[in-house]
Amino acid sequence: MDVTKASLQGDLTEAMRAQDKVRAGTLRMVLTAITVEESAGTHHKLGAEDVQKVVAKEAKKRREAAAAYTEAGRPELAAQEEAELAILEGYLPTQLTEAEVVDLIEAAVAETGATGMPQMGLVMKTVTPRIAGRYDGGKVAGMVRARLGR
Repeated sequence: MDVTKASLQGDLTEAMRAQDKVRAGTLRMVLTAITVEESAGTHHKLGAEDVQKVVAKEAKKRREAAAAYTEAGRPELAAQEEAELAILEGYLPTQLTEAEVVDLIEAAVAETGATGMPQMGLVMKTVTPRIAGRYDGGKVAGMVRARLGR
């Protein structure tokens, strides 16, 4: 699914007409993040891939905030963050399962002939484009580290 700034703006308009405050607020935050990204970088217009990265970054923020609120005993705030996360996930590509990522890592290890930690960079270089935006890179690095540490 290609997510562009224009499609997000159209969805915001629909959410405002439907008086869906959570959806409208979430889309406003994402559009603001996109605008900040546009003004901060050398690109004045972000492409669909860059917009996707911004949406993924915002989703990660919501996921972390929900976990922090849950840990702090604030279930109402955690629920709000999770509601926003659910909206953002609708704009992200389908996430990979852990088993699928393990399969990709195994294929990359076989492809690169990696035998230990010194080749971790090669494996990550091979795996990263295949998972782009569909799984947390930090978790993948840990999984690669565990696989090569055997």
